[in-house]
Amino acid sequence: MTNAIEEGVAPRTKGLVIHWAARYDLLAWLLTRGREQAFREHLIGLASLEPGDSVLDIGCGTGTLAIAATRHVGPAGAVYGIDASPPMIARATRKAAKAGAPAVFQLAAAEQLPFADARFDVVLSTLMLHHLPRNVRQQCATEIRRVLKPGGRVFVVDFGRAQSRRGLLAHFHRHGHVAVEDIESVLTNAGFSTIRTGPVGLRDLQFVLARAADDVSATDGVTL
Repeated sequence: MTNAIEEGVAPRTKGLVIHWAARYDLLAWLLTRGREQAFREHLIGLASLEPGDSVLDIGCGTGTLAIAATRHVGPAGAVYGIDASPPMIARATRKAAKAGAPAVFQLAAAEQLPFADARFDVVLSTLMLHHLPRNVRQQCATEIRRVLKPGGRVFVVDFGRAQSRRGLLAHFHRHGHVAVEDIESVLTNAGFSTIRTGPVGLRDLQFVLARAADDVSATDGVTL
Protein backbone atom coordinates (compact mmCIF):
# COMPACT_ATOMS: atom_id res chain seq x y z
CA MET A 1 0.00 0.00 0.00
CA THR A 2 1.38 3.41 -0.94
CA ASN A 3 2.19 5.70 1.97
CA ALA A 4 -0.32 8.58 2.18
CA ILE A 5 2.51 11.09 2.41
CA GLU A 6 3.97 9.78 -0.85
CA GLU A 7 0.60 10.51 -2.46
CA GLY A 8 0.57 14.05 -1.08
CA VAL A 9 0.76 17.04 -3.36
CA ALA A 10 4.18 18.65 -3.33
CA PRO A 11 4.10 22.36 -2.40
CA ARG A 12 4.84 24.90 -5.09
CA THR A 13 8.42 26.15 -4.92
CA LYS A 14 10.88 27.89 -7.20
CA GLY A 15 13.71 25.75 -5.85
CA LEU A 16 15.07 22.46 -7.14
CA VAL A 17 13.30 19.52 -5.51
CA ILE A 18 14.99 16.12 -5.23
CA HIS A 19 12.62 13.15 -5.08
CA TRP A 20 14.98 10.13 -5.13
CA ALA A 21 14.93 9.46 -1.38
CA ALA A 22 16.68 6.06 -1.28
CA ARG A 23 19.46 7.26 -3.55
CA TYR A 24 19.80 10.39 -1.39
CA ASP A 25 20.80 8.24 1.59
CA LEU A 26 23.36 6.47 -0.57
CA LEU A 27 24.73 9.84 -1.68
CA ALA A 28 25.08 10.92 1.97
CA TRP A 29 26.94 7.68 2.74
CA LEU A 30 29.30 8.30 -0.16
CA LEU A 31 29.83 11.97 0.72
CA THR A 32 30.75 11.10 4.32
CA ARG A 33 32.69 7.97 3.35
CA GLY A 34 30.46 5.84 5.55
CA ARG A 35 30.76 8.11 8.59
CA GLU A 36 27.39 9.85 8.28
CA GLN A 37 26.44 9.44 11.96
CA ALA A 38 29.68 11.03 13.15
CA PHE A 39 29.27 13.80 10.57
CA ARG A 40 25.72 14.59 11.72
CA GLU A 41 26.86 14.69 15.35
CA HIS A 42 29.64 17.08 14.35
CA LEU A 43 27.11 19.39 12.65
CA ILE A 44 24.88 19.36 15.72
CA GLY A 45 27.87 20.35 17.83
CA LEU A 46 28.64 23.26 15.49
CA ALA A 47 24.98 24.34 15.67
CA SER A 48 25.20 24.37 19.50
CA LEU A 49 21.91 22.56 20.09
CA GLU A 50 20.87 22.51 23.73
CA PRO A 51 18.38 20.47 25.78
CA GLY A 52 14.90 21.96 25.49
CA ASP A 53 15.53 23.66 22.12
CA SER A 54 12.74 23.78 19.57
CA VAL A 55 14.38 23.02 16.22
CA LEU A 56 13.34 23.25 12.57
CA ASP A 57 15.32 21.47 9.84
CA ILE A 58 14.60 23.08 6.45
CA GLY A 59 15.14 20.82 3.45
CA CYS A 60 15.40 17.88 5.82
CA GLY A 61 15.68 15.26 3.09
CA THR A 62 15.28 11.79 4.59
CA GLY A 63 15.42 13.15 8.14
CA THR A 64 18.78 11.89 9.37
CA LEU A 65 19.90 15.20 10.91
CA ALA A 66 16.50 15.92 12.48
CA ILE A 67 16.38 12.46 14.01
CA ALA A 68 19.86 12.94 15.47
CA ALA A 69 18.80 16.34 16.82
CA THR A 70 16.02 14.77 18.92
CA ARG A 71 18.64 13.05 21.06
CA HIS A 72 20.25 16.40 21.88
CA VAL A 73 17.16 18.50 22.65
CA GLY A 74 15.68 15.75 24.82
CA PRO A 75 12.05 15.30 25.90
CA ALA A 76 11.71 19.00 26.74
CA GLY A 77 12.62 19.97 23.17
CA ALA A 78 10.95 19.49 19.81
CA VAL A 79 12.24 18.81 16.30
CA TYR A 80 10.41 19.43 13.03
CA GLY A 81 11.61 18.80 9.49
CA ILE A 82 10.20 20.16 6.24
CA ASP A 83 10.91 19.25 2.64
CA ALA A 84 9.11 19.88 -0.65
CA SER A 85 9.44 16.24 -1.74
CA PRO A 86 6.73 13.72 -0.72
CA PRO A 87 9.10 10.72 -1.06
CA MET A 88 11.67 12.43 1.18
CA ILE A 89 9.09 13.18 3.88
CA ALA A 90 7.68 9.65 3.65
CA ARG A 91 11.13 8.11 4.11
CA ALA A 92 11.99 10.52 6.96
CA THR A 93 8.76 9.62 8.76
CA ARG A 94 9.48 5.89 8.44
CA LYS A 95 13.06 6.33 9.66
CA ALA A 96 11.91 8.34 12.70
CA ALA A 97 9.32 5.70 13.60
CA LYS A 98 11.91 2.93 13.28
CA ALA A 99 14.36 4.87 15.47
CA GLY A 100 11.69 5.77 18.04
CA ALA A 101 12.55 9.45 17.51
CA PRO A 102 9.82 12.05 18.14
CA ALA A 103 10.73 14.18 15.10
CA VAL A 104 7.77 15.50 13.09
CA PHE A 105 8.04 15.79 9.30
CA GLN A 106 5.77 17.61 6.87
CA LEU A 107 5.63 18.82 3.30
CA ALA A 108 6.46 22.52 2.89
CA ALA A 109 8.51 24.89 0.77
CA ALA A 110 11.53 26.69 2.21
CA GLU A 111 10.25 30.07 1.07
CA GLN A 112 6.84 29.67 2.76
CA LEU A 113 7.18 28.02 6.16
CA PRO A 114 3.90 26.76 7.72
CA PHE A 115 4.74 27.84 11.27
CA ALA A 116 3.80 30.69 13.55
CA ASP A 117 6.09 33.64 14.22
CA ALA A 118 8.80 33.13 16.86
CA ARG A 119 8.18 29.37 17.06
CA PHE A 120 11.75 27.99 17.11
CA ASP A 121 15.02 28.40 18.99
CA VAL A 122 17.17 27.00 16.17
CA VAL A 123 16.75 26.56 12.41
CA LEU A 124 19.02 24.18 10.48
CA SER A 125 19.66 24.27 6.73
CA THR A 126 22.20 21.80 5.36
CA LEU A 127 23.01 21.47 1.66
CA MET A 128 19.72 23.13 0.72
CA LEU A 129 20.43 26.78 -0.02
CA HIS A 130 22.20 26.08 -3.33
CA HIS A 131 18.97 24.54 -4.63
CA LEU A 132 17.21 27.92 -4.41
CA PRO A 133 17.47 30.77 -6.95
CA ARG A 134 19.23 33.83 -5.51
CA ASN A 135 16.05 35.86 -4.93
CA VAL A 136 14.33 32.89 -3.28
CA ARG A 137 17.29 32.47 -0.91
CA GLN A 138 16.50 35.90 0.51
CA GLN A 139 12.83 35.02 0.86
CA CYS A 140 13.80 31.82 2.68
CA ALA A 141 16.11 33.73 5.05
CA THR A 142 13.32 36.19 5.85
CA GLU A 143 10.97 33.30 6.60
CA ILE A 144 13.61 31.74 8.85
CA ARG A 145 13.88 35.01 10.75
CA ARG A 146 10.11 35.16 11.12
CA VAL A 147 9.77 31.70 12.69
CA LEU A 148 12.78 32.14 14.99
CA LYS A 149 12.43 33.55 18.46
CA PRO A 150 14.30 36.81 19.16
CA GLY A 151 17.91 35.81 19.73
CA GLY A 152 17.35 32.44 18.02
CA ARG A 153 20.05 30.84 15.87
CA VAL A 154 20.28 29.68 12.26
CA PHE A 155 22.89 27.16 11.13
CA VAL A 156 23.57 26.90 7.39
CA VAL A 157 25.90 24.43 5.66
CA ASP A 158 26.61 24.40 1.94
CA PHE A 159 29.27 23.79 -0.67
CA GLY A 160 31.70 26.70 -0.75
CA ARG A 161 32.60 26.33 -4.41
CA ALA A 162 31.42 24.55 -7.55
CA GLN A 163 31.81 20.79 -7.42
CA SER A 164 33.82 18.72 -9.87
CA ARG A 165 31.74 16.93 -12.48
CA ARG A 166 33.95 13.85 -12.26
CA GLY A 167 33.61 10.88 -9.98
CA LEU A 168 30.82 8.81 -8.45
CA LEU A 169 29.24 11.69 -6.51
CA ALA A 170 28.84 13.70 -9.70
CA HIS A 171 27.06 10.70 -11.22
CA PHE A 172 24.37 10.97 -8.54
CA HIS A 173 24.05 14.70 -8.13
CA ARG A 174 25.68 17.76 -9.69
CA HIS A 175 25.97 20.16 -6.78
CA GLY A 176 25.82 23.91 -6.96
CA HIS A 177 27.50 26.11 -4.40
CA VAL A 178 26.96 29.21 -2.27
CA ALA A 179 29.97 31.15 -1.02
CA VAL A 180 30.12 31.83 2.72
CA GLU A 181 30.10 35.56 2.01
CA ASP A 182 26.86 35.18 0.05
CA ILE A 183 25.24 33.22 2.89
CA GLU A 184 26.28 35.88 5.38
CA SER A 185 24.92 38.63 3.13
CA VAL A 186 21.53 36.91 2.77
CA LEU A 187 21.28 36.37 6.52
CA THR A 188 22.40 39.92 7.36
CA ASN A 189 19.72 41.33 5.06
CA ALA A 190 17.14 39.24 6.94
CA GLY A 191 18.16 40.59 10.36
CA PHE A 192 20.86 38.17 11.51
CA SER A 193 24.34 38.76 12.88
CA THR A 194 27.07 36.21 12.26
CA ILE A 195 28.40 34.31 15.27
CA ARG A 196 31.02 32.26 13.47
CA THR A 197 31.84 30.64 10.12
CA GLY A 198 34.27 28.03 8.88
CA PRO A 199 34.79 24.63 7.25
CA VAL A 200 32.95 21.61 8.61
CA GLY A 201 35.91 19.36 7.90
CA LEU A 202 34.44 17.44 4.97
CA ARG A 203 35.28 18.20 1.34
CA ASP A 204 34.70 21.94 0.83
CA LEU A 205 31.56 22.25 2.96
CA GLN A 206 31.35 25.53 4.88
CA PHE A 207 29.04 26.64 7.68
CA VAL A 208 27.58 29.89 8.96
CA LEU A 209 26.07 30.18 12.45
CA ALA A 210 24.12 33.40 12.98
CA ARG A 211 21.83 34.91 15.60
CA ALA A 212 18.52 36.66 14.99
CA ALA A 213 18.13 40.25 16.10
CA ASP A 214 16.42 40.59 19.45
CA ASP A 215 13.92 42.99 17.89
CA VAL A 216 11.67 41.42 15.24
CA SER A 217 11.16 44.88 13.70
CA ALA A 218 14.82 44.75 12.63
CA THR A 219 13.70 42.85 9.52
CA ASP A 220 11.05 45.42 8.54
CA GLY A 221 11.53 46.83 5.10
CA VAL A 222 13.65 43.95 3.76
CA THR A 223 13.18 43.69 0.02
CA LEU A 224 12.56 40.18 -1.31
